[in-house]
Amino acid sequence: MKVLLGTTNTSKVDRFSHLLTGYDIEFLTLNDIGNPKEPEEKGETPEENARIKALFYGSFAESVICSDSGLYFKELDMADPRQPGLKIRTPMGRKRLKDEEMIEYYSSLINSLGGKVTAYYVDGIAVCHKGKVTSFMNIDSAQETGSFFMIDKPSSNRFLGWPLDSLSINIETGKYFVDVKRNDSKENIIKDKYKVYMLEYLKEALEL
Repeated sequence: MKVLLGTTNTSKVDRFSHLLTGYDIEFLTLNDIGNPKEPEEKGETPEENARIKALFYGSFAESVICSDSGLYFKELDMADPRQPGLKIRTPMGRKRLKDEEMIEYYSSLINSLGGKVTAYYVDGIAVCHKGKVTSFMNIDSAQETGSFFMIDKPSSNRFLGWPLDSLSINIETGKYFVDVKRNDSKENIIKDKYKVYMLEYLKEALEL
């Protein structure tokens, strides 16, 4: 079964390949279909943006997975303009930041907040399969099982495409995300119940 991922980010390919290990799936990316233009993401949540992308890229393949993420700091009010939210790479109206620019920006922001914050990602995932678009987002589970620390002192290591892993610390182990294997469930923010929920959604949406 061929599944198009609405991304050019190889780290996202690794993520979904790991999540769907054991299923006969060949993942394609936008690079494989000639990099079509991207739809305008006007959604107010990660789930809404993922649905916009899935509907758009659904015209290029029978089965498509798209995702979008928002990053949130518990120490900031949701209405605080410093809250990253959906603008992880374009915070506070800035131009799109490159990986090292992101590390520099968030190191400075976290420093201004005392040097450490409690963070969590909210993932929105959408599937277009045989013309039908469905989606998944679970904020409560993301907060409950996916919280981690971010600090103002980055690791010297990097994961291509996931720059903020160099600032992110597992609450249980005290290790940087970037200092262990990306798909180690003990360090990965997608884990435990949240991972189970996501897998069950994908299996149903893709008719696996």
